[in-house]
Amino acid sequence: MAGWHVRDFAPEDLEAVVRLDTEGGGGDQPAVFHLSDVVAALQAGHPSVVAVAEERLVGAAVARLEGDRAWVLRISLDGAWRHLGLGSALLAALEARAHAAGARTLAAMLPEHGTGAAALRNSGFTPREGVTYYEKTRSVRAQDVVLLSSLGAAEPPAGLWDRLAGMAREKELIERRLVLPLAHPELAAQHGVEPPRAVVLFGPPGTGKSTFARAVAGRLAWPYVELFPSRLALEDGLANGLSRRFEEIAQLDHVLVFIDEVEEVAGIRSSADPAAVGVVNELLKSIVRFRDRDDRLLVCATNNVAALDPAFLRHGRFDYVLPIGPPDHEARCALWTSYLARAGAEADIATLADASDGFTPADIAQAARAVAQSVFERTLDSGERAHPRTDDYLNTIRHTRPTVTSEMALAFADQTGRYGRT
Repeated sequence: MAGWHVRDFAPEDLEAVVRLDTEGGGGDQPAVFHLSDVVAALQAGHPSVVAVAEERLVGAAVARLEGDRAWVLRISLDGAWRHLGLGSALLAALEARAHAAGARTLAAMLPEHGTGAAALRNSGFTPREGVTYYEKTRSVRAQDVVLLSSLGAAEPPAGLWDRLAGMAREKELIERRLVLPLAHPELAAQHGVEPPRAVVLFGPPGTGKSTFARAVAGRLAWPYVELFPSRLALEDGLANGLSRRFEEIAQLDHVLVFIDEVEEVAGIRSSADPAAVGVVNELLKSIVRFRDRDDRLLVCATNNVAALDPAFLRHGRFDYVLPIGPPDHEARCALWTSYLARAGAEADIATLADASDGFTPADIAQAARAVAQSVFERTLDSGERAHPRTDDYLNTIRHTRPTVTSEMALAFADQTGRYGRT
């Protein structure tokens, strides 16, 4: 007998698979696919099998389906079970399940002499010469993968920052105050600059506060974890939920934590609402603990900074309180230029920027989408390729209600003067 049996992966196998992967080794070169890719495929139900011997998981093979192709992400083996045919058995079972799921081609990419290379050759896989693999490594430890998954962490693309059209002033401010000190901590230390640990972004809705937070995480190649107060409230109360989540986050080496509409958990305290007071107190304590570690950033966003408890904003808790307002004329021109390029349109950009005065980036995006849909339908109806014109955009702008009212703009200007800390 072989001494093992192969079966489908079950959710309760996850920790054992991760442990096998991190402890099993596999050569001098790291695996081509990150462990986070493996965990994501397992949780999404892609073809995956494990081998069990003596009631212990001793092998795993994981694939990811992409159309009619399945990538073999990992073949992991316990050291004591190598060179016994286990890899080939796992691969055969994985191949059967991948084909049953619709895959016509199985592909694999391993470091030279990596775990599974012999099994692939024995199973009829043909190596291709002259192929160069490129990668960009993210700063996530293998042992953090399961925790990040449980936190619902995301990995924003590095290019998100470059796709933020317009908002040049805000981008420069965030770049200089947040990104550069965190990306170059040694140089910052030489100049006596302490990298930020926590910041507040405030401004009217739709101005891109959450997008800026994700873009910063992308620039730093850090995991992005968003905390949702409504979900935390289900965990034995909001205060306990916040405490537990920040304790988990403290185990990570690098992370950007984002809390949107933070006034829900950091509003002005009142003796009439003891529960709310407890939530604010817990968040304040969590921020102090969060600041004790390097390579992490807490970003809180609010539409109304005046609604926050004064103790929440004081120096020592937040390094910066940055205003993110509606785009000015130059920024609106940049936004319209970006959307017109995507639509292959030629229109008077300056006229559109003037007409959309007071629009947020979200408002402009909505107007651009509406024109694109209208022109798409016109093409289908006429049978000829239609192109958007300046009048198409102006008509849509006239029927688009700006998010930011004049009262909101005045309040934002007032709050910038009273609370802004740049």
